[in-house]
Amino acid sequence: MRVTSRVEVDPDTAFRVFTEEVDDWWRHGPRFRWHPERGGTLRFEAGEGGRFLEVYPGGESFEVGRIRVWDPPRRLVFGFRARSFAPGESTEVEVRFEPRGEATDVTIEHRGFAALRADHPVRHGMDANAFGN
Repeated sequence: MRVTSRVEVDPDTAFRVFTEEVDDWWRHGPRFRWHPERGGTLRFEAGEGGRFLEVYPGGESFEVGRIRVWDPPRRLVFGFRARSFAPGESTEVEVRFEPRGEATDVTIEHRGFAALRADHPVRHGMDANAFGN
């Protein structure tokens, strides 16, 4: 799955907003959070090997995935686990930031669905709503 959106900022700003303000732009609600009842916030730990986390009051967290590529302001690649994934299942998300004059094209590619169990709804043509419970 791939989508591109143009934002009216330079790549440095786009990368920073994507990674440092993830909880502000990521959708809220039970379909888009891992443990919504716990009131967590999303954040990236900068750098390769860092984690993409949902952090809860009190300091506990859920690891959504690990950062595989951290190349500001050009590229970010991280592992991704949805709520509906079985233990050990994950996919991969690549985000590219390409300058377009005064703007930036942000392309998000979510791949690796073949690694999910055969009965997962997303393997059978279901849309992104299949990721929620």
